[in-house]
Amino acid sequence: MTMVDSATHSVSGISASVPETLSMAQAINRALGDAMQEDERVLMFGEDVGALGGVFRITDGLTERFGDKRCFDTPLAESGIVGMAVGMAMNGMRPVVEMQFDAFAYPAFEQVVSHVAKMANRTQGAVRLPIVIRIPYGGGIGGVEHHCDSSEAYYAHTPGLTVVAPATPSDAYGLMREAIAFPDPVVFLEPKKLYWSKESVDLTAPVPPIGRAVVRRAGTDATLICYGTSVPVALEAAEAAESEGRSLQVVDMRSITPFDDETVCAAVESTGRAVVIAEASGFASVASEISARISERCFHSLASPVKRVTGFDIPFAPPKLERYHLPSVNRILDAVDDLQWED
Repeated sequence: MTMVDSATHSVSGISASVPETLSMAQAINRALGDAMQEDERVLMFGEDVGALGGVFRITDGLTERFGDKRCFDTPLAESGIVGMAVGMAMNGMRPVVEMQFDAFAYPAFEQVVSHVAKMANRTQGAVRLPIVIRIPYGGGIGGVEHHCDSSEAYYAHTPGLTVVAPATPSDAYGLMREAIAFPDPVVFLEPKKLYWSKESVDLTAPVPPIGRAVVRRAGTDATLICYGTSVPVALEAAEAAESEGRSLQVVDMRSITPFDDETVCAAVESTGRAVVIAEASGFASVASEISARISERCFHSLASPVKRVTGFDIPFAPPKLERYHLPSVNRILDAVDDLQWED
């Protein structure tokens, strides 16, 4: 059995590969397949993930490759899916489970909060649960209610859970490999509207580990902090701002918890201004926490109060209105304009 180095994502026994163009969906599929190939303890299950390959085809081909004991369908019972994963993890397996859509995960919430998140603490570290809970999340696909929630705050608020949200195919591959190798539970938020985004991916190249943010674009006037679904919008806004004579830095959180205070604070202190961007509703949100941490830690470096661009405090908008609900380039640029600037 080949072992994974969780610090660098390097995998022994695999030679260097030529970069290839992959979508985020393909990158996650490849990460799952590689992990299952290297470690027979890894298995994948959930609703329609077997023969169908999942609603978004993330698990396409895994049942054919590894058999229906390693990648299989379950009943439509999210609480049962996560509960079964708890038992498997307690007995040496490394289960990866899929919640078909973000809001479909709520029936499993009691299992996640009461058992998945607490088991290591309850047993003083004697029982660890290396479970990955895959949750396609966010809007931007014209979905209806129960198909477009951004539920990250529920999980980030729960001690004992690690919560990550990739924004690129490379990160999707690297973070999934690290999440599967992680000794404790990881909530892996997959931005649905980015499933079909593509880039050249070197599957053997190290990527920053869980808990580290990255600067996606350098800038000197203000810092945009974002994650998952909001990263491409922030980059587009930074590109548009450049034509207006403003240089915006973009920080991709990648990991919501643990939170990378060091990278975020260094970025904000370098510009003196910050805008936090996220699709979830703004009240009591991850964006609220990020804004508070910046205000507490960077207060003497701030030239302006921290601004937020989030979804509105309403149930998710119907498909024809979601473009008004989600953070947009114009809303981000308006927030930048509202920062205090010297005449």
